[in-house]
Amino acid sequence: MTRSVDRAGALLAALEGAGVEPVLVPVIDFEVGDHDALGAALRRLEAGEYRWVVISSITTVRALKQWCETAGTSLTELIPASTSVATIGPTSVAVLAAEGIRADLAPVDAQSAAGLVELWPSNTSDGGHARVLLPQSNLAEPTLADGLAAKGWEPEAVTAYKTVDYPAAPELRLTATLELRSPERGWRDFLPSPRKLAGEPSKISYAGRPATEEILLPARGSGRQARTFGTRDLLTPAEAAREIRAGAIDAVVLASGSAARRVAETMGPLPVRCLVIAIGQPTRAEAERVGLRVAATAVHPTPDGMVAALAAAVRATSHAARHPTQSSDTGDTK
Repeated sequence: MTRSVDRAGALLAALEGAGVEPVLVPVIDFEVGDHDALGAALRRLEAGEYRWVVISSITTVRALKQWCETAGTSLTELIPASTSVATIGPTSVAVLAAEGIRADLAPVDAQSAAGLVELWPSNTSDGGHARVLLPQSNLAEPTLADGLAAKGWEPEAVTAYKTVDYPAAPELRLTATLELRSPERGWRDFLPSPRKLAGEPSKISYAGRPATEEILLPARGSGRQARTFGTRDLLTPAEAAREIRAGAIDAVVLASGSAARRVAETMGPLPVRCLVIAIGQPTRAEAERVGLRVAATAVHPTPDGMVAALAAAVRATSHAARHPTQSSDTGDTK
């Protein structure tokens, strides 16, 4: 798992349930963004100056909650009833619901910025309330802002948090605790019914379990010397790279482009035998851009989807070993 220990979640449990031994290898972490700029934007949000706010990820929720804690307020007080909330993916829907925030819009199939843009309604009002607040990572692509602008809205991006190499500076690290960090089976029970927008149908999908983090999978009995965090092994990227080269790690599961970049920088090049599994097409594209050979891509960005992709890649590899004249590239494994 290539993020910090406190962000472990349902994917770890799903992989263990499938007979896999996850090992934690933090490579990225998160720090607070520009406090003054974020604070000014959030005060405008509180005052009702935005028609929409996009809280696109769990990390964004954590960043906003941490700001609220320092400002003596809460997320429910921060977002007025007149402002609609959009997000990306079932994990964020569930986490927001647990914090008392109901999402009005979320992609059902393409759970990405592009998927959200596709669902987003065009602004047909003449001189109406068109401002959209986008608190996001310092590494966020302009896909969302450009897409909303093309539909007649006025997006305003602000850096809510920074993605940095692990470990983050202690005084800057995001530490806010979320009410529901990694929903397991039954997580729908935490969701309130989404409120309807005037003239707009609800486009929220609660199907499937949410995706969480990236996991590195070493073979059992590898004899590694690892530090522990509770009952979890913890390796440095250098230690993980040595185990990959020694054949003790069988696969890398990636759940973000940032993690893909850091894996390539700190552990690459990966041998062909080490399977790389991507949570979705954007992560796959970034992984391939930095030179990682992706064995399979999850059809659904959920723990079950990731486990299914890993299983399919393993089956394809076994088939290729039995039939060496055939290609072992699984492509977009379903």
